[in-house]
Order: sequence, then structure tokens, then C-alpha cells
Amino acid sequence: MTKFTQALLALLALLALPAHAWSNHTLVTYPAFENMPDVAKAAPVRVETLESFLRAQELPIAQLLTRQEQWARDNMPHYAPRAASLDFKADPAQADGPLRDAFLAALRISPLSKFALYLQPDPRSTPDPARRLAHQAVSFLPEQPNDERRFIRIEPGEQVAPLAVLASASDEPDYGLDINLWDDSPSPWGKTYGFGPIPFGNPALYYATQAPFHMGFYHQDWLIYKAAPFLQRTYPLMRVQQYSSLAALAFRTGHPYWGWRFSGLALHYIQDLTQPYHSSLAPGESTFQLISANVLAMAGFPKRRDDFVVLLSNRHLALEKFQNEAMVASAKANTDSPLELALRRLGLDIVYPPWTMLYARDVVALEAYVSSERTVDTIVATMPAAFVSDPGFDFGVKESGIDLSAEIEKKGPGKRAELEALVADLLGRLGAHSRNTVRGILRAAQP
Repeated sequence: MTKFTQALLALLALLALPAHAWSNHTLVTYPAFENMPDVAKAAPVRVETLESFLRAQELPIAQLLTRQEQWARDNMPHYAPRAASLDFKADPAQADGPLRDAFLAALRISPLSKFALYLQPDPRSTPDPARRLAHQAVSFLPEQPNDERRFIRIEPGEQVAPLAVLASASDEPDYGLDINLWDDSPSPWGKTYGFGPIPFGNPALYYATQAPFHMGFYHQDWLIYKAAPFLQRTYPLMRVQQYSSLAALAFRTGHPYWGWRFSGLALHYIQDLTQPYHSSLAPGESTFQLISANVLAMAGFPKRRDDFVVLLSNRHLALEKFQNEAMVASAKANTDSPLELALRRLGLDIVYPPWTMLYARDVVALEAYVSSERTVDTIVATMPAAFVSDPGFDFGVKESGIDLSAEIEKKGPGKRAELEALVADLLGRLGAHSRNTVRGILRAAQP
């Protein structure tokens, strides 16, 4: 490993800390599908446990997971192959617990994943308080301050709306599914999954360990890949392929609840890649700027590199916070902002090519990468300089006490509208890519 590669790896250990792209995917998924009849008007589906689905389709699932593994080896040049010891094998004598564990191991997701029977209701609705579920029932991660998520319990055999299943599941991968899966993670399963050491992010920080599964730097300058080939070890494409093909199998074999639920899981990674900070290594910064910051750090002058990291993190977090605050406020007031209107608009869907298993890389991530410079320019022009242009300010530390909307209003007339237009544009694309993904899954589900 060259000294430059070591320096870039050190930068990336700091760089990729904000592992979320959009706060609470449920907020964007409900409006994105409200005008799509195939989802919004689909008949209610019967709830069933994961173990019930696995038991009923054990052999087809085993065969599918074998095909998934071969697809990843054929289509992902930097893929870390799954060991044969993790293969999912049909075994009718296997009890429910070991059956579930074998399935999670074959997918190489955290064995602590809950896969509870739950919904996250539309934030504009009033859920039944008697059905309220605690955060710990659906996620093994700690609940964050000021979290607006609310969960309700559902039961096997109950009939539920497909849109509610899809929207709820679109947020689920942030509940720990991709946590501590690396050789250097503080978990026993990380050492057996075979992904190797974490390519970027800090393995000691649990939330950073999911970043390489939720970010895809597919379109960087060749020089960056030459200096840092580890950047290509990212896995959102694998997750989209795994969950979308499981969804198609579930629909095809008469398990529509899991068809919609796996579809929602696949959507999460598609939606993450619409965020420029998840598809570009350093939005708004050139390859030369990135390299020069590292060269100076190698020479004993790390300030530029450290400032660079803080500003990238602050801008990422500020953009995410603005989107979340705006949509939560709209939900509470039962009004529509430009963000909800953009998510519901169907006209953009036909602009894009038909969905394939490589759509996330070739269409979604490329578009977000190209949008990164405009995104940064708008953030810097519309948000308070202390939040997004001062490397001495740590937005992540102080975020919970910041009323971002109020601070933007102080910048002067038109600033909020300018930022809102940017986010509406990004979310309009998110809606189109989400719907095209579900269309692709439903086509694949046909006999």
C-alpha cells in the first residue's frame, strides 16, 4: 500500500460517517406511490412471519440464493464471494430459529436483525395507540434524539395495505441489517461473512459500518480508483439484487406480504443512491482538491484535509435535516410542500430506461453523481455559513438543537425556496426511480 493510499484511507475513515442518505425513508415512499395504482390501489395482503415464508418456499429460496451469488460474481468485479459454508440449504427438519438464522447468514446481514411484524403508519394518519410498538421491537440500534418514527404492531393473518408494507420496509435497512458485517467489526458474524476489512469508515463506530452497503462510488475519476481501489468495494447493488429477486419470488409463489416487504427493502438502497453524498466521494470537490488535501496531510499539514472532512459531513447532514424537517412539518400540518408534490409526480418515470438489476449503478448513481456540484453550490448559497462553510463548527454534534428552517429564513427572502427547489428536484427523481424499481419487480414476478 502506497503512502498516498494510506493517507486517502485515513481521510475516508473520517469522511463516511453520516451513513444515512434521507432521514426516514417512509416519509418519501408514501407520497411517491400514492398516485401509482399498482401499489396504492392494490388489494390488501395477508401478514405472515418470515419463518412461515421460508418454510413454505425453502427449496425455491435456496435455488434463488445460489443464482444471486452467481449473479454477484458475474456482475460485480470487486465482489467478495460468499463462502460455501454460508449457503442456504433446504432442510424440512430444521426448526424455525435455525432456518431463519441460515437465511440471514446466506444474505450476509446481521443476525440481530428483527424482521418484526410492524408498520410505520403514514405520518398524516393517527395510529391506534393500543398497537404502539417500542423502537427496540423493530431495531436493535439505539433510538436517536428527536426521532419522529412511530411503529404499530400487526399480526399473522391480518390484512394490511401494500403501500403501508412497502413504505415501512423502505426504512428498515437503517434498523441494523448492515451493521458490523466486516472482518474488523466487533462482532463474531463479521469475521465469518467474508467481506474483508471495512473499505472506508471507522469500524469502531457501529453506524459507520453500514456506509459501504448504502453508498456507491461508481463514477469517480479513474485516478481516484487507481489511488484507492478499495472505494469500489461497496454493496448497494448486491442488496438491490438480493431483495428485488426475493420480492419477485414471493409475489410469484403466493406470498404478497413478503413481495411488498422485500420490495421496500430493495427501494431503500435505490433511494440512498439518489442522494449525491451517497453517490459521490466528495460532492463539489475536484479530484485535484481531494488529492492535494491528502498530499499536504502526508507532508505533515493535515488542516486542509481535516477541514475538508468537516465541511463534507456538515453539508451532508444539513441537507438531510432540511428534507426531514420540511416533510415532518408538512405531515403535521396536513399540507403539501413542493417536496410532496415532486414525489407524487409521475411524468418523470418514462424519461429513464427500463429497470434492470444494474439500474441502481447505471442510472440512479450516475444521475446523482452528476448533480453533486449543483447540490453543493445550492447548500452553500442558501444555508447559514456557520453550518456549511465553517470547518470549526460540527453540525453533527449540535444538530438536535438547531431549528434549520428558522435559520435559513434569516438568510433572506428566497433562500428557502431555492433550497426547496433543489431538494424537490432530488426527491422527484427518487420517486421516479422508486416506482420504476417496483415496476421492474412486478414484471419479474410474472410467471
